[in-house]
Amino acid sequence: MSITDLLSVEDIKKAVGAFAAADSFDHKKFFQMVGLKKKSPDDVKKVFHILDKDKSGFIEEDELGSILKGFSADARDLSAKETKTLLAAGDKDGDGKIGVDEFSTLVAES
Repeated sequence: MSITDLLSVEDIKKAVGAFAAADSFDHKKFFQMVGLKKKSPDDVKKVFHILDKDKSGFIEEDELGSILKGFSADARDLSAKETKTLLAAGDKDGDGKIGVDEFSTLVAES
């Protein structure tokens, strides 16, 4: 399954383009623009598993840094500051990574 099976290519392009500038990433706006906020809980979990590149069951800090590339291969990496901000917003149990339930909560709070 690919990300474009779940989200519109047009929405992905607009969302990735909106945050092309360094240090401009806002996960709440991004998740809304890309259409993730409107998806069912099952679809949000499917997106999580696509973004979990190493299939560990978690999105670790290095995977978070390249989260935009999970939506569009030509997107930029997040800056260290953006990555830390996203991790802090999503890592509810303080283990340094985001699990599927934490990701679902992060999207729902967007």
